[in-house]
Amino acid sequence: MRLPRDWSGDDLIRRLRPFGYEPTRQTSRHVRLTRQDLRGEHHITIPRHANLRIGTLNRILSDVADHLGLGKDELLRKL
Repeated sequence: MRLPRDWSGDDLIRRLRPFGYEPTRQTSRHVRLTRQDLRGEHHITIPRHANLRIGTLNRILSDVADHLGLGKDELLRKL
């Protein structure tokens, strides 16, 4: 599945909330999201840019998909 080219950092933060990711801190233009589950905490940092770079978005989605035990394409469909 093709990665979206027009997602901002705020869009991604909003889309990850249903998966249990909540903002825990913000420094300048970056927000750290944390998810608590049985496997422990999972942290990701998302830049609050107007349009996320494809490589940045790919890495964040891969990290989240790995933690949730999903494939990246499956996660994209759910987002």
